Amino acid sequence: MSNPAPAQRVSSSLANRYGRPQSKLGRRGKIWLIAVAAVLIITFVSWLTFGNGPTADSKLVGFTVVNATETTVNFQVSKDPASTAQCELQALDNSFAVVGWKVVTVGPNGSDQGTEGGRTTVQKVDLLTDTLAVSADVDSCWIVNENRG
Repeated sequence: MSNPAPAQRVSSSLANRYGRPQSKLGRRGKIWLIAVAAVLIITFVSWLTFGNGPTADSKLVGFTVVNATETTVNFQVSKDPASTAQCELQALDNSFAVVGWKVVTVGPNGSDQGTEGGRTTVQKVDLLTDTLAVSADVDSCWIVNENRG
C-alpha cells in the first residue's frame, strides 16, 4: 500500500475539517446574476430615455466690461417656448474669483420671438461686480418647476 502524498493529506484534512470547497457559481447563482444585470441595464436605459425631463441650454454670445462695477452679458437660451428657465451668470476677475453673480429668469415666450419658433432667445443682462471683471460666463440654466404649490 502506498501512502498519499503530503499535499493530498493536507487537502483531505482541510476538506474533512471545513467541508468540500464550493463550486464558484452554481446554476441558481448564475440565474440570479443574469436577472440582476438585466434589471440594472433596463433601469439605466430607462433613465437615459425618460429621466432627463425638459432642459434649458445656454450659450455665451459675448460680454462687455462697462467699468469696475458693471459687466453686460449677452447669451442665448434654448428651451421649450412655454417653459420658464433660470440661468446663473457670473463675472470673474483675473484670478478667476467670482466678482459678480446673478440668477436671471427667462420666462415663456411666443413663437414670434427669437429663432426656431421661439425656442432660442437672446438675453442681455447687466451684472453688477465688486471689482473689475475680465470675463463673464453663463454657469448653468435649468427649467423652473412650475407645478410647485
